[in-house]
Amino acid sequence: MSGLTIALAKGRLLNPSLKLLASIGYALRAAKDSRKLVLDAGTARFLVAKPMDVPIYVEYGAADVGIVGQDALRESGVNVYEPLALGYGNCRLVVAGKPEYKDAEWRLLAGLRVATKYPRMTKQYFAARGLSAEIIEVYGSVELAPAVGLADLIVDIVDTGRTLRENGLVELDEIFKSQAAFIVNRASHTLRVDEIRQVIERIEVKRDA
Repeated sequence: MSGLTIALAKGRLLNPSLKLLASIGYALRAAKDSRKLVLDAGTARFLVAKPMDVPIYVEYGAADVGIVGQDALRESGVNVYEPLALGYGNCRLVVAGKPEYKDAEWRLLAGLRVATKYPRMTKQYFAARGLSAEIIEVYGSVELAPAVGLADLIVDIVDTGRTLRENGLVELDEIFKSQAAFIVNRASHTLRVDEIRQVIERIEVKRDA
């Protein structure tokens, strides 16, 4: 195996990513419960970072490759290669709001305020449809915003939709389907092409098995 530096996203993608990498030969048994942010697996070095930071580490060459959700990748707007979707971590970026918006033509309302952790994609969504909206970037529980009058709508990632329902919100529109992706630094793609190709081929075999 190679001596690549691989960036991994914390949170819900970490365990399945560790499992995938272990299946192609990386010794990562201790990584699951470790609090270290830099892990030496002998055959590679692993950086464990917040999802939104993984694309940045890869773009600037702190990591040769990474595994991150496509939602974080699209939001970051970085310049990296994305050769492979991994088939896990499936979720959706949606517009949501209180039930009264469900039957109303909310797209015609002026002065909408939208709370989100994804301001870049949210701005693109509303701008592409010619919709007027004030985008409010928040960092915690986005679902709180409509409940306290901070925003009319939210844009957030959903899996089952349970969190929306528990907070009295309904899905109004889907913006983007997301899953885990394998990303590659552009310089590393040239300088370490054989090593990276071998990793991609091993992952494809396991993904498609």
